Amino acid sequence: MVSKNKIKSAFFSAFPNIIPILAGFLFLGIAYGIYMNQSGFKFYYPMFMSFIIFAGSVEFATVSWLLGSFDPVNIFFLTLMINARHLFYGLSMLEKYNIPGWKKLYLIYGMCDESFSINTTVDVPKDIDKDWFMFFVTMLNQIYWVAGATIGGIFGSFIPFDTKGIEFVMTALFVVIFLENWLKEKYHSASVIGLFISFICLMIFKGTNFIIPSMIIIITVLTLLRGRLEKHE
Repeated sequence: MVSKNKIKSAFFSAFPNIIPILAGFLFLGIAYGIYMNQSGFKFYYPMFMSFIIFAGSVEFATVSWLLGSFDPVNIFFLTLMINARHLFYGLSMLEKYNIPGWKKLYLIYGMCDESFSINTTVDVPKDIDKDWFMFFVTMLNQIYWVAGATIGGIFGSFIPFDTKGIEFVMTALFVVIFLENWLKEKYHSASVIGLFISFICLMIFKGTNFIIPSMIIIITVLTLLRGRLEKHE
C-alpha cells in the first residue's frame, strides 16, 4: 500500500507539468460554458456534461445535437468518428495503464489528448509513484475542464464572448508539448517519421480527415521499424 507521503509527492510532482493545460482548459472550458449558456442551457448542463463526457470536441458538438432532432444512432457514429484517435491512444498505453485497482479504470475513462501527451512524454522521477502521478495528471486535467465549463455556464449571460478561433489555444499547447519532447530526445527518428507521415496524409486527405489515416500509418511504420529504432537509439 502506498503511503500518504508518496501520494502527496506524486501530486506535487504532477502539478507543475500541467500548468499550461490549466490555462488552456480553463479558457476553452469557459468558452464552452458560455456557448451552452447562449444556446439556452442552464449552468448545470455544461457542468455535468463536462464531468460525464469529458471530451471537448464532442461536448461542443453535443450542443447542436441537443437542439436538433433525436437521432441516437447517428450521434453514436459521429462521436466514434470524432474520438476515434483514442483507440490508438489506448493501444499505446496498454503497458503503462496495466496497473491493479480502480486507478486503471479511471485512467482509461479520463484519458484525453492532454493527459495522454503528459503521461507519455514526462520522465517521472524514480522516487515518485508512477501510477499516482498519472492519476493526478488525469484528475487535475478533468477538474480544470469541469471548473472552466461551470464558470462559463454561470457567468455566460453576463459576458459577451466570441468563440471563433478559440480552438487554436489547444493547437498551440500541443506544439509546445511536441517541442519539449523534441528537446528531450537524443535521436529524432520517430518524431521526424511522424511529422513526415502527417504532412503527406494532410496533403492527400485534407483538413481534419488526415488524422485517423496518419495515426494508422504512423503506428504501422513505427511498429515495423521498432527494432531498428531501438537499436539505433
